[in-house]
Amino acid sequence: MSDLRDQAPGAAGEAAPYDALLLLSFGGPEGPDDVVPFLENVTRGRGIPKERLKEVGQHYFLFGGVSPINDQNRALLEALREDFAHNSLDLPVHWGNRNWAPYLTDTLREMALAGHRRIAVLTTSAYASYSGCRQYRENLADALAALEAEGIEPPRVDKLRHYFNHPGFVRPMVEGVLASLAGLPEEVRVGAHLAFTTHSIPNAAADTSGPPEEHGEGGAYVREHLDVARLVADAVREETGVERPWELVYQSRSGAPHIPWLEPDICDHLETLHGKGVPAVVMVPIGFVSDHMEVLYDLDTEATAKAAELGLPVARSATVGADPRFAAAVRELVLERAAAERGERVERCALGALGPSHDLCPVGCCPARAPRPAAAGADSPYA
Repeated sequence: MSDLRDQAPGAAGEAAPYDALLLLSFGGPEGPDDVVPFLENVTRGRGIPKERLKEVGQHYFLFGGVSPINDQNRALLEALREDFAHNSLDLPVHWGNRNWAPYLTDTLREMALAGHRRIAVLTTSAYASYSGCRQYRENLADALAALEAEGIEPPRVDKLRHYFNHPGFVRPMVEGVLASLAGLPEEVRVGAHLAFTTHSIPNAAADTSGPPEEHGEGGAYVREHLDVARLVADAVREETGVERPWELVYQSRSGAPHIPWLEPDICDHLETLHGKGVPAVVMVPIGFVSDHMEVLYDLDTEATAKAAELGLPVARSATVGADPRFAAAVRELVLERAAAERGERVERCALGALGPSHDLCPVGCCPARAPRPAAAGADSPYA
């Protein structure tokens, strides 16, 4: 267990049996002509008309058709490479996406043809859920199957554990909240509330998130977010001397109205707080690794506009992004998993009440409605 003020730097060490790290992310359009094809990739199989996709794409068109996620990933890629080199960890880092270039299958093909045989995988999603974990594992299985169909021997891929409670992920968020509070007008700062935000998902998906023994109301998804929110709120209280009310709220709902999704929505929450006379709010996007479109539009644009309409002062704290402490945390995660794979005793770094997550997703973890092969788990066809 590490103190929250620790830098979580890890230490130079041996990465074997791994010979590469893959940064696996969602992807995003990089110009107006990319928006609809990108959304077609995201929604493939759902039968959504192109005209509806153009409507949804307005969020991207407001920003020139460019999602910030790809540049965020380029910055993280560079931070990882710098950290590895500085700490004498000789491990190449590659990048592949689920929905846009560089595509996962293309990246894995390049890695396999370059001779990589055992790959550690970092996804840009810190928590347990179908869309944040198992779907990436399904994407990996699809890509490995595509390589097999091409006559290329697929490498083994191992997904690194969930890092939501690693100090290198939590501490930068604490400092983001402190900076946001300091930026509020002095007359409202002391009474400011904290609104921890994450992506809303269907209740049914939340209830079955994590290993089967953790299934139930909210599942691991809600439990993990609450643990991180409590960690951040407690650290802010310790460093400011002010006890601030906080709540976990949700954003970016995209499903049919008749299907229950996690609530309350951030905009509804802002209205509620304003009605109670709360003087200011800091929105803390703990569910997001970087400032991608859900943060840029749903918080910085939509929620901020709602706050302005209410006359409620708000600030939005920073995501972790390419913070050097997060890059160092990734190095720690690689080294701990490598040591475990070598059969060595490993002390895993984690904060809060939940402890470190599992290395290998068990059978039944974050199940899909229709079962599909998934790599990097106990049920993987690619052991």
